[in-house]
Amino acid sequence: MLFIEKYSNQISGVLHCYDRIVIQGTIPGICYAAGMTSYLYFKGIRIFDYPQFAAPFKEEIRNNAKKIASDNGIDIQFIAKRNIRKEKIIETVIKERGDHPGLVHILSAMESCPSYKPWHNKNTHKTYLKSVQGKCLHYYFYFIDEDLGLCYVRVPTWCPFRLQIYFNGHNVLNSTMKKEGLQNVMLDNAILKTDSFESAQNFSNAFNIEHIHEKLDEFANFYCPVIKHFDFGYHWSIMQIEYATDIIFKRQEDLKLIYENLTRTAIHSVKPENIATFLGRKLAPQYQGEMGNNFSTRIEGTCVKFRMGPTSIKMYDKHGIILRIETTTNDISFFKHYRKVEHRDGTTSMKLAKIKKGLYSMGPLTKILFSANKRFLNFLADIVNPSVGIKKLEKISETVIQNNRPFKGFNFFSQDDIKILQAVISGEFTINGFQNKTLRNKLKGYSSSQISRVLKRLHTHGLIKKVAKTYKYYLTRLGSQVITMGIKLKSMVIIPELANSYE
Repeated sequence: MLFIEKYSNQISGVLHCYDRIVIQGTIPGICYAAGMTSYLYFKGIRIFDYPQFAAPFKEEIRNNAKKIASDNGIDIQFIAKRNIRKEKIIETVIKERGDHPGLVHILSAMESCPSYKPWHNKNTHKTYLKSVQGKCLHYYFYFIDEDLGLCYVRVPTWCPFRLQIYFNGHNVLNSTMKKEGLQNVMLDNAILKTDSFESAQNFSNAFNIEHIHEKLDEFANFYCPVIKHFDFGYHWSIMQIEYATDIIFKRQEDLKLIYENLTRTAIHSVKPENIATFLGRKLAPQYQGEMGNNFSTRIEGTCVKFRMGPTSIKMYDKHGIILRIETTTNDISFFKHYRKVEHRDGTTSMKLAKIKKGLYSMGPLTKILFSANKRFLNFLADIVNPSVGIKKLEKISETVIQNNRPFKGFNFFSQDDIKILQAVISGEFTINGFQNKTLRNKLKGYSSSQISRVLKRLHTHGLIKKVAKTYKYYLTRLGSQVITMGIKLKSMVIIPELANSYE
């Protein structure tokens, strides 16, 4: 990454790692109304006896919570108000008890939950369960696991017992490294110092999903014992996930000198189409999702955040010494990747499709989220340090002779040229690349032969590269840098200056 190269003398280390992870657990077969209806029929239970069927499970979960509290000498604390932050309560408890493994605290609260109610359809004369949204008592079991660090398990006391489990990737990494004899200095949920950043990155890349799966099953069996009454185990899916790139500076003064410029640049230069590009998405005209940016001041530093629907990318200075770039999503199917897709006729094929929400999607998701952070950092590097980019801009504006044939340079004040350059830098092409036909869809009015000449011109100037034995092209690092730089210089510097000169 150019940003890291530029400030390498001021940086003590760089680490890419999962941060906040929230996993949802559902019981297959009963996690939806029709499934629970079928389950009751299979067990010979009347649909209108569903409340009586579910009530004993509620008591079993409550008794289990009381037993766990008693065994650990803890009183369950009921949270009556919404504005009370559970994390603050846990921070206070940990300061008093220490951070050794074991149960930390148990909180309870009345919160909304999915549920079912019996229903008889007078038209079809069928009796079944309908999905409803209700409220029930939830328990939050906070504990420090020797492998996962601080976790919580949120357990509802009413069927269908949808669990929520939290842990942090940095804590997992720290525990793994300790077992290998490597010591770290943690700063909240970040590694400030370590015996080896290279080893830390290798362990982060080797994230053991199978072990996480085993842990989740263990937590479910212990904190939600009603699972033993069903013929299914929990299915785990990703509810929310964050992937962080931490750039650890040697001194706070070093980061402070550049951070103000970074935030100002990001706020004023990042446009919706850039956000889509960072996230490898297409910004279609019909896109209706929430999109925008936000600047806020946090206790530990300032934060700049850009969002597109359920996904966001943000930058903040953690405790004034760590520059963190973090991509967060509440719906991982927002992203696509090449995977095996099963068709209705039973056949399969490899194609670009939405990433599945299951736990094991963390594998391919790592590369996707890392790439988003990298694109954002490279964008900032190109804008904050334009000197190198300007020289490259001058180069691509010149005519190139190849095989006695001239290929004219690109002019950022030519309407045709800017249209071509904006097309190839589109977010939809960032991950998947583009072909003649896909570029033709962006450049309306161009024929196939005209697009071929455009591709040849772009390729000759080094702005795009061709994938061997295919008809697919990708933007080169040079292409990304000079196009971004050219468009920004034009829109942010040259045109405003020209406008001011006429005032």
